[in-house]
Amino acid sequence: MTYENSLTFAQALDQTDSLRHFRDQFHIPQRNGVQQTYLCGNSLGLQPKTARAALEQELNTWQNLGVEGWFEQSEGAEQPWLSYHNSCKSALSQILGAQQAEVCPMNALTVNIHLLLSSFYRPNDRKYKILTIKGDFPSDQYALETQIKHHGLNPADVLIEIAPHPDDRLIHITDIQHAIAEHADSLALIWMSGLNYYTGQVYNMAVIAETAQKHCIPIGFDLAHAIGNIPLQLHDWGVDFATWCSYKYLNGGPGAVSGVFVHQKHHDQNLPRLAGWWGYREDKRFEMTPGFLPAPGADGWQVSTPNILALALHRAAISITAEAGMVALRQKSEQLTGFLEYLLTPFKEIQILTPDDPNQRGCQLSLLVRKNGKALFNHLTEQGIIGDWREPDCIRLAPTPLYNTFEDVWRVGDVIRKFYLG
Repeated sequence: MTYENSLTFAQALDQTDSLRHFRDQFHIPQRNGVQQTYLCGNSLGLQPKTARAALEQELNTWQNLGVEGWFEQSEGAEQPWLSYHNSCKSALSQILGAQQAEVCPMNALTVNIHLLLSSFYRPNDRKYKILTIKGDFPSDQYALETQIKHHGLNPADVLIEIAPHPDDRLIHITDIQHAIAEHADSLALIWMSGLNYYTGQVYNMAVIAETAQKHCIPIGFDLAHAIGNIPLQLHDWGVDFATWCSYKYLNGGPGAVSGVFVHQKHHDQNLPRLAGWWGYREDKRFEMTPGFLPAPGADGWQVSTPNILALALHRAAISITAEAGMVALRQKSEQLTGFLEYLLTPFKEIQILTPDDPNQRGCQLSLLVRKNGKALFNHLTEQGIIGDWREPDCIRLAPTPLYNTFEDVWRVGDVIRKFYLG
């Protein structure tokens, strides 16, 4: 696309945007009666207007049926609570490129990391090392460290961390491939984010998974910043397992329910796991007998009784993403982010850390501000532009295709231009 730095150009793009009506399905934050320009979906997505009714429906079920809500379908409800998680599977499978049996909404992200690592990190005397990304999100680092220690090993001896290149601060795919090949004989697992939370870089998960499979190494991904942001094909890529959060691009609400993906090839392996009652076979769950029999597919990794109110919000939100479709969302995302890049490139005070190759980025652009970065961030906030700040000098802005407009993006560029040029 050939961009122009003008309000009329941005408004013309909005008029021809086939997804523009989805913005009306979200509450846009306001301050003093004025809508904010919200570019922080990479941290917390906006509230769908359907969320309140979805929550009310399950509150009414609880009010009217009490415990029988697990087994009876109340007026206006689509199913009893016992099978509620199944109603999220169709949308999740579309968003993730997975079979429905391979996905299950459950728990929170870091809890799921631990549950999955307990199954897929099985070190022995020869293969005990884990390949990961240096500086990955802290929860991932802490989970890996503690899982390693649970096996009586020292993280310093186990972790192989791929460091960013000093020239561009990015992780090069060739470095990951070379590290896998170099350490293949000692690697028990590869675990990493699919999209870097700080730089906004998207890793080529298909190529990484293919390389892992070539060397018979299990691979899992943290998709917190990737799900609902970029198209995924977890089943076809042969990814072994994955987890994510749903409060960013999936708009499930603060602390929203997470989920897991476990590839079909592992469903009949009866892998070791940290078991709980809710992961027991549903047809025998109430027999209350000893000896864990896992439910088929990803459901067998459930541990605790699901939070129905959280699942209600989750289902309402992901249905919007599934309706819009990841292909259309991705197309608009590339245009929005490209427009933001075009508007910011002239400012020598700003270095865009996120790759300029659209295949290596999602919605987010990470801006390294060489001078007065915090002052610029505070000015954006004062002007009603909501992004987020990462020490020591990074502003992250994420034009999200479900609810952001080209006019939103143009306004960011205009405010920054006036900040620097007056």
